[in-house]
Amino acid sequence: MASRFSNKSLGRVPKSLFDEIVKRNESDRYYKSFSSWDEFVTLLFGILTRCDSAREVCDGMAALGGKLNHLGMDCAPAKSTFGDALRKRTCDIFEQFYFALLSHFSLVLSDSRKDGISFKHFYAFDSTTIRLFTDVLKGVGRNPKGDGKKKGGLKVHMLTDVHADVPVFARISEAKQHDKNFLKYLNVPKGSMIVFDKAYNHYWQFAKWTQDEINFVCRLKDNAPYEVQEIYLRLRNLVNRRASSKKNTFI
Repeated sequence: MASRFSNKSLGRVPKSLFDEIVKRNESDRYYKSFSSWDEFVTLLFGILTRCDSAREVCDGMAALGGKLNHLGMDCAPAKSTFGDALRKRTCDIFEQFYFALLSHFSLVLSDSRKDGISFKHFYAFDSTTIRLFTDVLKGVGRNPKGDGKKKGGLKVHMLTDVHADVPVFARISEAKQHDKNFLKYLNVPKGSMIVFDKAYNHYWQFAKWTQDEINFVCRLKDNAPYEVQEIYLRLRNLVNRRASSKKNTFI
C-alpha cells in the first residue's frame, strides 16, 4: 500500500515547491525529527486511508514498517510527536501549498465552462456541519436537541470554482456560527457569479456586491418583503406557446 500511495499521490507532488514554502515560513526551525514534509505525508496518509483518529494514523503507518521509505520517511511518528506538530506548527504552510498546487497544475485543471453558463468566473458557496461529541452532549442546555448539533461541532464553509471543480476558499468555524457572517471573506473578481442558498441572505453584502459589479443568485427567505418592479415573461404564456407549437407540429 505504501508503494501505491507514493507512486499515485506523492509522485505528482512538486516537493521543491513545498520546500520553498517551508523555508519562507521557517516551519522546520524548531523541529529536528519530524519535518513539515513528514507532517504533510502523515496527514495525506490519514486522509487517503480514511483514518478516524491520530492514533489510527500513527498505528497504521507503524504497521508498514520498513515500507515507509517509499513515502520518504524513516519511521512512523509517535502519536505525541504528531499531536505536538498539529498544535504548534503553523497551518499556513499547507494553505500556501494548496494554492501553489492550484497554480502549478492550472494548465491541466479543467477550464471548460459548464453547459449553458456564460460567466467566466462561476462559484458555488455552501457549508457543511461536522458534529462532535454528539452522544455526550445530547440533552444539554436550556433548549436541548437530540442530535447535540448546537452544543459541539464544526462548520466548514467552502467556495468552489464550478468550472474547475476545485475549492478556492475554506474556513472552519463553530457549528453555531451563522453562515452569512462568512460572505465578507469572499474575494472574487469583478463580473463573477456566486450561487448560494437562503442561509446566506445578507442585504448589506448584496448591496456591496451590486456596487462592485459582482453577480449573485440566492433564494429569498419566506418572510422577506419584496415588491415586483417588472415582469419580463409570464410562465403561463410561455407554457401555452410551447403547447401550441407542439400541436402545430403534430398537425
